[in-house]
Order: sequence, then structure tokens, then C-alpha cells
Amino acid sequence: MNGRPAQQTALLKSVLAGVDLAYQNLDSVELGVTTVDTYFDTLGGISRAVKRAKGPNAPVAPVYISDQTKGSGTVRTLTEQVALETRTRMLNPKWYEGLLKNGYEGVRQIELHVTNTMGWSATTGQVQPWIYQKLTETFMLDPEMRDRMAKLNPTAAARVASRLLEASKRDFWKPDEATLAQLKRAEEDLEDRLEGIYEQ
Repeated sequence: MNGRPAQQTALLKSVLAGVDLAYQNLDSVELGVTTVDTYFDTLGGISRAVKRAKGPNAPVAPVYISDQTKGSGTVRTLTEQVALETRTRMLNPKWYEGLLKNGYEGVRQIELHVTNTMGWSATTGQVQPWIYQKLTETFMLDPEMRDRMAKLNPTAAARVASRLLEASKRDFWKPDEATLAQLKRAEEDLEDRLEGIYEQ
């Protein structure tokens, strides 16, 4: 033996093929499933690996979230949890205005939430399309909001637009032609700012 662990690919595949669901316990109000990438990396990755182990026609393993942050706790589907976090955080003016008071880092946090939401779409497909529509309307199609974000952190602001367009290209949502055209113009505006050719 050379001291290195042997790969047990067949064993791992057989174990994954017997998995019915993935589960995450949340016990802090500070962290949600769209706050950090660890959740979709691990849980979403396991969900995708289970599908691969079960075969091409198998559904993606569902993900459930146990919210133990208050009272006796609540178990939600991932779809329900992402929708809840989007409504109470990302689309809540008190929440995003609080972030924007932190300037550069606040815009980066908004971008991370969008990126992590997209990570859940990519790994599980369990994010509702309306979420991308509302994020687009709130952060990119409102010229005043877009301008504020761009002044605070032009790189993160441009990434928000890019992520939302990527979500559309990957069919995580299907914006109407007018929304898509406005989002593309918003991305161009933000890219111009990054390249220093924006005129006020």
C-alpha cells in the first residue's frame, strides 16, 4: 500500500443512488441559503450527483430546509425557502437599503445573493422564474437604483446584470422582449462605467 486512499467510485455511486433527498438545517438568522455559496455547492452538488447516480431520466433530488431560527421550527422545500429569502431580504427595501449604507461591500453582498440564487437554479432547478424578474426590476431596470449601485461598486453592479442575463440564457427564466432589451442596455451602461466611458 502506498498510503493513499483508494477511490471507491462504484461504492459512492451506489450510495448516492439510494438517496431520496438532501437536507439543511438553518439555526442562524444571519445566514440563509442564498447568503453563502456553501449551501448550493454542497447540497445542490449532492442533489445533482444523486440524479447522475440514478440515471439520466431520474429527477433531481429535492432539497428541504429546516428553519430552526425561531419557535419550534419549520421545514420548507428549497423552492419555498429561496422565495421566502428573496421576498424578506433581496426585495425588502429595509434589507437592501441597509446593505447600500455599507457602500462597496453592500453592493457586493447583493451580487453574491444573485449569484447564489443562480447557483441553486444550476444545481437543482428549484428556483422560481419570478425571482429573476423581480431582481431585475428592483436592481437593474430602476435607473436610480442602478446608478447608486454603480457609484458604490461598479464591478459588482455590472456582475448583477451579467448574472441575470446569464440566468436568462440558461433558461432559468424567460423575460419578455422589452425586459430583456432593457436588461441588456443596463448591462451595457454598467460596462461603460467600468471602462470609464460613462457620461453623466
